[in-house]
Amino acid sequence: MASKKHLPRKLHRSLVPIAVVPLLLTSLSGSLYGALISADIEVPWLLRLHTGNFGLLNLQPYYSTVLGILTVFIAVSGVAMMVGGRRPKDSPSA
Repeated sequence: MASKKHLPRKLHRSLVPIAVVPLLLTSLSGSLYGALISADIEVPWLLRLHTGNFGLLNLQPYYSTVLGILTVFIAVSGVAMMVGGRRPKDSPSA
């Protein structure tokens, strides 16, 4: 049975793979959209992608909330790991 001390690490390790795809997609599409708009290039499909509309799968009503919750959980679990300290390494016997 895992101890409570390792719970933030397990939570963090399970959430990061789930959260990395939408967070990267949102940050990259937002940056690219901003750069293209400043060059007077209209890309409405990129804005829809940025806001969670993936064609047949439209997550726009929930996308911002899900991104926010994932970001908070990852940040909190990461801080909990930092505050909890690193696991002590076994010192080699001399």
